[in-house]
This record gives sequence, structure tokens and C-alpha cells, in this order.
Amino acid sequence: MKYTNLWKHSHRFVDADSKNFKLIFFAFLIGGIVGLIASLFRFLLDRIEEYRTALYSIQTDSPFYTWGFALLFGIVGIGASLYLVRRFAPETSGSGVHEIEGALDNLRPVRWKRVLPVKFFASLFSLGSGLLLGREGPTIQIGSSIGKMVKEVFRQEEEKSNPLVSAGAAAGLASAFNAPFSGIIFVMEEMHGHFRYSFFSLAAIMVASGTADFVSRFLVGASPVIKMTVFTSPSLSTIWLFILLGAIFSIIGYAFNKLLILSLDFFANLSRNATIMSAVIAGIIISSVGILYPNLIGGGYYTIRMAIDQSFSLQFLLLLFIGRFFLSIFSYGIGVPGGIFAPLLALGVVIGMVFGSIAQQYFPDLITNPVIFAVAGMAGIFASTVRAPITGLMLAVEMTSNFELILPLIFTTVTAALITTQMGNQPIYTVLLERTLKRNQHD
Repeated sequence: MKYTNLWKHSHRFVDADSKNFKLIFFAFLIGGIVGLIASLFRFLLDRIEEYRTALYSIQTDSPFYTWGFALLFGIVGIGASLYLVRRFAPETSGSGVHEIEGALDNLRPVRWKRVLPVKFFASLFSLGSGLLLGREGPTIQIGSSIGKMVKEVFRQEEEKSNPLVSAGAAAGLASAFNAPFSGIIFVMEEMHGHFRYSFFSLAAIMVASGTADFVSRFLVGASPVIKMTVFTSPSLSTIWLFILLGAIFSIIGYAFNKLLILSLDFFANLSRNATIMSAVIAGIIISSVGILYPNLIGGGYYTIRMAIDQSFSLQFLLLLFIGRFFLSIFSYGIGVPGGIFAPLLALGVVIGMVFGSIAQQYFPDLITNPVIFAVAGMAGIFASTVRAPITGLMLAVEMTSNFELILPLIFTTVTAALITTQMGNQPIYTVLLERTLKRNQHD
């Protein structure tokens, strides 16, 4: 009898080990697939953006050739993206992060057969048009859909759905920004109420994130997404400035979240004809702004590079922030696919540079380079809008390789998150999920 019980227990352990090994294997498979697709997505998007830049820079004696093709490019891109989303997969609008959180709670379906092609191609149209949207939203939702695909193709137990979808999401963020640790932290922090934590589910998101990052670095490049000076740790006497910067971002984050929801509601309530007209108007606005002021459109990577190179005056930085702030809200509100991480990071860099430049004028002995506050700005604005301070901190550090700035960034992100919470600002993805669930109840 004793040996029979021992055999039963050992058999159960072997069975558990086999299931856990399968989970890790599938996480590795998911990471590899996500890395490949994300790399292809980044490659195609870069080519489209190069073409758009060349198109917008054409100068001829004919206004039609100077403006006509550029305006048509924007209108077709936004219109095609909006058509694909509304016709085939409405859940692919925006970043899709809130859809993933709803899926992890079994509140939203993951229709991966529709989501994968629609999110991929509609995102190329929307981001390629010049809208102020980021590539990370598409890769995160594509990654989670691949996680669901692997679960269903290999006919895994329903309990595997949560860790595999989560692993895909982590892989998507990692491959978008060359930031594997940020992908892991994002799932653990932002999706903490939805992700079912266990040792092996954590291992799964780590394996998927690391694998996706390895593949994307091998195919696209291993350098930091934002190339800039690597700073040493600043003096402890400057910490109060980082706290003050966090307080500023708490207000900016509050305003951004509120206006973003108003924008989404406005466009969602338009009639069919009005929606078509809004796509045309959006194409005209984005293309016109892109021709006149290239720094005001796109995800913001070019803007970030120019800002940290100190190529802009203080006055222009303020105008740049105002323009990109409202255009980012406008771009997301239309309802096409695209993330808000990259536009937010660009806003954070711009305000960080404004703050750093002013601080340097008043405290030249403390501040040797204002760019240090641009890194803090990336983390601060993310903490106040998404209310995920650790993810914001790690994104800023991994994307710039400024690991010695962790201490001041802690004060910026915590301050931004705490004050904006006291103001009643909810995490943006929580609000978006609640909004989606309410709208589906009324439909």
C-alpha cells in the first residue's frame, strides 16, 4: 500500500513536470514567432516611413505634385486602416492592450484568425500614414494573438490560455523596443490583476520575451532604440528636481487620459458618412502637418533624436509639445490600430528637455546636461498615464542604456504615479477596458 501511494505521487509529479515543460516549450515557440513577425513589421514600417519622408520633401513648381500625392497618401492610409478595422475586426483598434486584459479575464474573445492579419496590415496603413501612433501596440496584440493561436493549434488545456497569451504580450513589447525586461515587467505590473502568477507562468513570459528580443535583435539590430549619451548617476542634490518633474507629469498624464477618452467617444459616435469624412480630414491634417513640420507627425523617434541633440529652441520645444500632445490624442481617437507608448515617450522627452533646459539656466552647478531629464521624462509620463511606474522606468532605461539613472527615475515615476492617483486618474488601459465592456453591453 505504501509503495502504491509513492508510485501515485511520483506519477503525478512526472505528469506536472511534463505539463510545465510543454508550457515553457510553447513560450519559446511563441517568442520565436513573435520575434519574426515583429521584425518583419518593423522592417516594412521603416520602408514605408522612408517613402513618406521622401514624398513629403518633394518640391516642384506644381502644387498638385507637391501636395496632391502627399495628401492622397495620408487619406488612403488612414481610410484603408479604418475600413479594415471596422469591417473585419473592431477589437484591433487602438493599442489592443485593454483587449488582452479583457481576454485574460475571459471577458473578451481572442479571434486570432482575424486579429493577426487585420492588426498587421491595418497598422502598416495607420502608422505609415504619419499618425502619431506607436508600433508597440500592434506587436503586443499580435503577440498575444499568437499565444492564443499556439494554445488552440496544439490543443492545450484551457488553463494554458492565460500564461500563453501573457507570454505573447510580453514578447510583443520586447521585440518592439529591444526591451525584454520591460516586456516581463509590463505583464507583471500593468496586467497584474489579469495575469495568473505562478513560477512557471512567470518563466513562460521570461522565455517568450527573451526569445522574441533575441530574434528581433538578430534580424533588425541590437543597438538601443534611442541612441544617446550614457550618463553617470547625478548628484544626490538634484533629486528634488526629479521629484518636481514627476509632479509636472502627474498633471500632464491626467489631462492626456481624460482628453483621450473624450476623443474616442467623439469619433465612435459619428455616423458612417461622418466617419468616412473624418478619415479624409485626418489624412489631410496629418499630411499637411507632415509637409510643413515633419517633427509633429509619426511615432516620435525622429523627434526624440532631434530633441536630445538639442536641435530645438526652448520656444519650439513648447510648441512641439502642444502640437504632438493634441495630435496624439486625435490620432488615437480616430480608432485605427496603433500604440500610445511611443507618442507618450516623445512627449516625455520634449517636456524633459524643456524642464532640463530651464533647470540648467537656474542651477548651472547642479545640471551639466539637460538631456538627463529627457530620460526621466520618458519614465514619468508613462507612470502617470499607464500608472505602471516600474515599466516606465525600465522602458526608459532599456531604450537608452542609461542604467545608472535608476535612482532619480524612481523618484520621478513614483511621484508622477502617486500624485496622479490622488487626482483620481485611473490607469488608461483599465478605463479603456471598462469603456469597451460598457459599449458592448449597449450594442
